Amino acid sequence: MNAHEIEYQLHGDDMQFVEIELDPGESAIAEAGALMMMDEDIDLETVFGDGNERTGFFGKLVGAGKRLITGESLFMTVFTNRGMGKKHVSFAAPYPGKIIPVDLSEMGGKVICQKDAFLCAAKGVSVGVDFQKKLGTGFFGGEGFIMQKLEGDGLAFMHAGGTIHKRELLPGETLKIDTGCLVAMTKGVEYNIEFVGKVKTAFFGGEGLFFATVRGPGTVWVQSLPFSRLADRIFAAAPQRGGRVGEGSILGGIGDWFDGDD
Repeated sequence: MNAHEIEYQLHGDDMQFVEIELDPGESAIAEAGALMMMDEDIDLETVFGDGNERTGFFGKLVGAGKRLITGESLFMTVFTNRGMGKKHVSFAAPYPGKIIPVDLSEMGGKVICQKDAFLCAAKGVSVGVDFQKKLGTGFFGGEGFIMQKLEGDGLAFMHAGGTIHKRELLPGETLKIDTGCLVAMTKGVEYNIEFVGKVKTAFFGGEGLFFATVRGPGTVWVQSLPFSRLADRIFAAAPQRGGRVGEGSILGGIGDWFDGDD
């Protein structure tokens, strides 16, 4: 498998986007809705599956089915430079966080990531599903149950929330991580879901019943702000009925009365 050799530049800090440079005939693949902007002469095509050529309808159907299992769209978009010179296409992160560029050729040809972490990649990178064999991981993994695998020898870009911490694990070294905070890991890392161990801690500690245990050797990426955690805080702070929230003001309720809210 030989992926297209693309070049890139990251822009921004907390709301990043990646600008990919395509030579004539080169292509990049991306999730639907990730496009920010592109130059003239770049052709976009919606394809069935993960954007890579396969022989026969059955192969494409398998690729699309794997994406459906992870909750993603059956289709991906391929962006190809049909012009004469270098062209650029940019893809934006969906929420505050960081974009993580990964050269799969330097990671043993495979990286396993959260099902919603993949943003875009060079054409030739395969986006599939990585199933954990252990039953406990399947039932209690939360975000970590069904994970995507990025395979190939090209550049791929992942996105995660908050600050990203890259941790190199030595052989046998173990790290315990909140299931939502685990972003990605290289193929040599062992991964499992474990119970927190103490009933009182599990029910009253606020950290959930299970955590992810990763064991080296390999590389692990961890995010400080999973989107699920951010969404929970936003939902908790949102008004539980119609009208505006008078947060920080004694006139909040009076304002609602003048607006005609009951």
